[in-house]
Amino acid sequence: MNAIENPVLTLIRLLKRYLLVVKDDGSLAKIHFGQEWLDRELLKSFDGQITVGIERGEDEKLNFDGSLRRLCFFLRVNVWTFDRIIRQKICSEISSVLHGKRKTPNIVNYNFCGIGITSNTHKAYHGVSASDLSPNDYGWNELTNDEYQKIWYSDDNRFSESAMENGKFAFMLFRFKIDADENVLKRLVLKFEGYGIAPSGNGVTIKVWNHAASAWENAVSGSGGNDEVLAIDLSSNLPNYVDADGYAYLLAKTIFPSNDETPAVLYCDYVEIEFSVNGIAYVDIVSFRDADEVRVKPFLWRTEFLVKSWSFENVMEE
Repeated sequence: MNAIENPVLTLIRLLKRYLLVVKDDGSLAKIHFGQEWLDRELLKSFDGQITVGIERGEDEKLNFDGSLRRLCFFLRVNVWTFDRIIRQKICSEISSVLHGKRKTPNIVNYNFCGIGITSNTHKAYHGVSASDLSPNDYGWNELTNDEYQKIWYSDDNRFSESAMENGKFAFMLFRFKIDADENVLKRLVLKFEGYGIAPSGNGVTIKVWNHAASAWENAVSGSGGNDEVLAIDLSSNLPNYVDADGYAYLLAKTIFPSNDETPAVLYCDYVEIEFSVNGIAYVDIVSFRDADEVRVKPFLWRTEFLVKSWSFENVMEE
């Protein structure tokens, strides 16, 4: 039986990925996400804190012999802040995220929007070589902040890498941080949008790094001279594609090399990774209430949501 992720971790990831709070001055609120309970010291550095914990769970059999079961969890989602307006905005965002993602709480995607050279998670590199470079090869050069912005959106503002020397290919390398245990992963989908041109023809090949085999695998190619979306969809042996530090790597290269007269050029407009985990497959808000603490100053504005979620399990007899 596949490992199942703790629903608290699934819900924290979902909110952390999609919750976006804009303050009155136009800046983004700094929110801390974690498990129960409040840490007042954190509120000195953050605009708000969101905590998630399990209130109770129910195990329900769905057939006569009990081999098919539904695990229902009731989760507490607490909002804590010293600012009443921020509390209101966070609560509105929580409702929006949970309503919009109620059928897919176990699926998230990551792209490079907002990423720059200071990122400790996702990274992008470029290089030129006659053969495929491994992720830790010294031939890679990280994108600059201005270059990162060219792959933030699918907007035709592309980053490009040119290989001028005869027989060399243009490459890009993308590193994604998978913030889930590799053993609970259910599916990985890596997508690249762009194209390649070279003297012998157009096209891009993408591959994913198998750290267990130390090799690039699952090649997918396109042959267009304009933007096209290429995807690698993985659903088996997923721990082989996430290394010990939680990173997955995607390689993109021109199909054909440069020659003495014409370069090979790789264009990238956008790239992302989507992954799902074994765990809760549905969430919804049951109720919410305010539980402010106004006996001390500064006032602590708190709202608690009760969220219902469930997952399904097949119990095999030994």
